[in-house]
Amino acid sequence: MLFWLKEEMAPQEFTRRLTTVIARVDEIMQREIRPLVAVDIIEQLHRQFAILSGGRGKDGAPIITFPEFVGFKHIPDEDFLNVMTYLTSVPSVEAASIGFIIVIDRRRDKWSSIKASLTRIAVAFPGNLQLIFILRPSCFIQRTFTDIGIKYYRDEFKMKVPIVMLNSVSDLHDYIDKSQLTEDLGGTLEYHHSQWINHRTAIENFALALKSTAQMLQTFGACLATTELPRSMSSSEDLLMSHTRQQGKLQDELKLLGKQGTTLLSCIQEQATKSPTSKLSLNEAENVATMERLLVQLNETEKAFSQFWSEHHLKLNQCLQLQHFEHNFCKVKLALDNLLAEQAEFTDIGDSAMRVEQLLKEYKKLEGEGQESLEKAQLLAVIGDQLIQSHHYAVDSIRPQCAELRHLCDDFINENKKKHDILEKSLELHRQLDKVSQWCEEGIYLLASQAVDKCQSREGVDIALTDIETFLGTAKEYQLPSPNEFYNQYELMLTLDVKAKAQNVLQKLGDVQEIFHKRQMSLMKLAARQTRPVQPVAPRPEFSPKWVSPKLRQPSTLAPSQKTSEEHYVETDLNSVEKEDDETKFEVKNEEILESSHDGENPEPEQLDSSKNLSPSRRIIRDLLETEETYIKEIKNIIDGYIIPMDFIWLKHLIPDVLRNNKEFLFGNIRELYEFHNRTFLKELEKCTENPELLARCFLKRKEDLQIYFKYHKNLPRARAIWQECQDCTYFGVCQRQLGHSLPLFKYLRGPSQRLIKYQMLLKGLLDFESPEDLEMDPGDLEGGSAKNGPERTKDSAFSDDLQQALAMMEDLIKSCELAVDLAAVTGCPDDIRKLGKLLMHGSFNVWTVHKDRYKMKDLIRFKPSQRQIYLFEQGIVFCKIRMEPSDQGLSPHYSFKKSMKLMTLSIHQLGRGSNRKFEITNQNGLEKYILQAASKEIRDCWFSEISKLLLEQQNNIKDVYEDEENGRQISPKSAGALPVGRQL
Repeated sequence: MLFWLKEEMAPQEFTRRLTTVIARVDEIMQREIRPLVAVDIIEQLHRQFAILSGGRGKDGAPIITFPEFVGFKHIPDEDFLNVMTYLTSVPSVEAASIGFIIVIDRRRDKWSSIKASLTRIAVAFPGNLQLIFILRPSCFIQRTFTDIGIKYYRDEFKMKVPIVMLNSVSDLHDYIDKSQLTEDLGGTLEYHHSQWINHRTAIENFALALKSTAQMLQTFGACLATTELPRSMSSSEDLLMSHTRQQGKLQDELKLLGKQGTTLLSCIQEQATKSPTSKLSLNEAENVATMERLLVQLNETEKAFSQFWSEHHLKLNQCLQLQHFEHNFCKVKLALDNLLAEQAEFTDIGDSAMRVEQLLKEYKKLEGEGQESLEKAQLLAVIGDQLIQSHHYAVDSIRPQCAELRHLCDDFINENKKKHDILEKSLELHRQLDKVSQWCEEGIYLLASQAVDKCQSREGVDIALTDIETFLGTAKEYQLPSPNEFYNQYELMLTLDVKAKAQNVLQKLGDVQEIFHKRQMSLMKLAARQTRPVQPVAPRPEFSPKWVSPKLRQPSTLAPSQKTSEEHYVETDLNSVEKEDDETKFEVKNEEILESSHDGENPEPEQLDSSKNLSPSRRIIRDLLETEETYIKEIKNIIDGYIIPMDFIWLKHLIPDVLRNNKEFLFGNIRELYEFHNRTFLKELEKCTENPELLARCFLKRKEDLQIYFKYHKNLPRARAIWQECQDCTYFGVCQRQLGHSLPLFKYLRGPSQRLIKYQMLLKGLLDFESPEDLEMDPGDLEGGSAKNGPERTKDSAFSDDLQQALAMMEDLIKSCELAVDLAAVTGCPDDIRKLGKLLMHGSFNVWTVHKDRYKMKDLIRFKPSQRQIYLFEQGIVFCKIRMEPSDQGLSPHYSFKKSMKLMTLSIHQLGRGSNRKFEITNQNGLEKYILQAASKEIRDCWFSEISKLLLEQQNNIKDVYEDEENGRQISPKSAGALPVGRQL
């Protein structure tokens, strides 16, 4: 946006007003009449051969006095003319128009002096003369010469005004009042010639400064009126600051000029303020009037400049405000557009309750991220409204932008509400479907758990019928609406998958209800027959949970002829139902557990052949994907086989209270691990099949997401404690047999730890190759040793760097998980312990503590040491108290947090001879020190060396920072991270 900044008529009006001020200053100072100023003829005025005392004649005519001056006839004509011109221009135009009265005092002089004075006055006096008074010489001879000369030379003087010859000052008093004459003429008028010159000089200088300032303001105003506004905001701000600085200087000059004028006016009025009876002389009164008129023009100048500047400043500010508004508008609009685009891509409504809950969390996160942009947009719209209300000149441009911002905000909010409602509806649908499916599974288990031998008596039949009726009574809360109502209610989220799932659940519900009806009919027939019960061998209910797959059921030990027709019918119906719905059956296979996955099985010959044909990268990626799928299945088995059945009513009697109350701590965030790997990580790893170089970036991209492993490992010690207490309960045995697992649950709960190690091994395997090109080479190419140059090496280096970063990230994660496991056993450990960096070493020490006081020494040394578990981190050291507590394996150590100290506040020292297992750690303030005794000299040396190395590294880092600050530069993160810590020392 580039335009010329012009106020409406403001510059022209400003210039006109200042021109008027300049003209009035010239008028006040009578510049047309008086081309000279006192400074120009200051020497001639100081000679005092003619003065304007301020006296007035009876008609108000100004009086010019020629006092006695010895060298009058030697005064140059030009000097005389200049002084006369200046003196006649000082009185006002009205007073000068009356005419001047000249008083020539030649009482001590000669006739020649009188003649010279009259001659010069006749020739060079520029004003209008009214009357000339001459005081004759007091000497008789000169007086006689004067009388004679006047008679003979009157025509020579060419005077058209009367010349009055006076013998004494008393004669003069008959014509002019004493109050209008100075003391040397017998009057009472006070006159100080030097003061008069000073006042006149100051007034004229003030007028000249006022005129110069007005002209300067005119130039400044013309410059501002044609100022070109830059394109960038920074340049506009600089321009505004520059103009403001110039305005400030001019404003200061005006204020200084005003102070000078006020001071000068008070100095002129000083005589009248000394006493109440004092009055200003006519000269002083005229000076006061002149100053007052000049101050009025100064005030007018200030008003004109202030008004002009306020308009100009307002325009500049509005232009800058508009630039800021449009800049912020572009940024906010871009953010809102991106937000709406991201919102438009969010189309998934989930295929399960767990997925919908995850989607709701993600959508809530998106909503939270967009809240800042919405607030900025709404605030910017409010700012735009304020600009409109302040009558901004660009209202037509601001108003539609404000409307667009509000429209975008409303679109996001409305769409957000719509999507949120859809997800809530989808969650409601899936929960209802899950409830119905769970009811069907519970019903199937109930039918499967009814022992046939107990149904041979009337009492057993009644119990079975009662159980069925009770269970069917709970069906009301699980009933789904009719298909039409169901479609109308959930039309928006009925995708093909959801519709298929709903149809399966509805079909399943009808089948189960039909099976219950047939079972009731069969039981009623049995009750009616009252036949002798057959004694078939039936499995115990607790070992036949509802999630047993028909494919893996053990065949009955009875012959087919020994089964009742009803039992055979029920089993047939159950099998048919479970075959119709994949959700009902739990396909139990011989799962690949983590231990066996590492050992592996002998691959088939075809697989071996295909592996040989694959490049090294593809073999690694295939291994990663296969183990990743196995890992996800194992976690899914834990969730479906151990966690979900805990909510089944018929299994609750198998679950002890300790397990029921702590199941969240037993399994931790394993669901979160499953969701992350199944929905996110596996899909990203599959993309690396064709592009192995993306694998490292995949791990680096999910660095923050992989922190869920730290949370899992932090909970692992508590899970182990719960497992040790409940591992023998019947529930775990039932679940393990149902899943066909050969190992107990906790072995599988260690799977995430082993998975991290697997990632580390795979990344190391990739890092053994130099580049993606090497990874993609066939074995024959590798034998040929093809060379790569140029840009390919740059790509290889980048790939190698990514792999190293990914491997370092994974190693850090493994160490942090080990730290979480170690510190989870420490009670009272603060949450910010991770700020101390990586855990490097830990071990048990005997510790003596020395406390120092400012005034006294106490506890100089404890003769009995304390046993402490000590953890050494990169940036600190932690002391923990050890206590032995009984457990199933006997006494086991437990740790409680005592204190932590940063290494930068410590120093370390070796002790003297005889202390080869001890070393000393001292606080820098000297108030505390600790003597540590290791179990052996080797352990002492290892700890002492490691702590010394860390202290040296930190000292060098601090020193580098200080040196960089002194050199005026900051350490570049890239350069600081180019070398390992050890090489920076």
